[in-house]
Amino acid sequence: MPSSAAEELSQPVILGFDPGRQKCGLAIMGLDRILRHRQIVSANAALKQIQTLRQEFPVSIIVMGDQTTAKDWKAKLETLPDAPRVMLVDERYSSLEARDRYWQMHPPQGLSRLIPKGLRNPPTAIDDIVAMLLIERYLNRLIGNE
Repeated sequence: MPSSAAEELSQPVILGFDPGRQKCGLAIMGLDRILRHRQIVSANAALKQIQTLRQEFPVSIIVMGDQTTAKDWKAKLETLPDAPRVMLVDERYSSLEARDRYWQMHPPQGLSRLIPKGLRNPPTAIDDIVAMLLIERYLNRLIGNE
């Protein structure tokens, strides 16, 4: 995901945000569903990184999960300069879905292929994939494919 991808964008993008108490997942995706960026940051660095991403990409909206810390994070996002619109999306089962998506994106190799799918755990945090899935859920809701 080269940084030059931001320069080529002629359409606004959506920032997906999976807020947590310790770490947060971030993703940037266009209406064309092309993933432009994804990362995991500490909760303390999340607002600053969102501001940085908003300078790099033409973010039109922030899509965020509606569960645990959503209310507090929504209030924090609304204090940002030129605050973007924040949409809440149902995030139930998003972690399970993100785990499956991780294995689609990074198929298991060697002996780990023999481990049943339900018993495999990604070797890394998947909050960024959750953020990506939240954008997809939002887009599906927009076009009525929920």
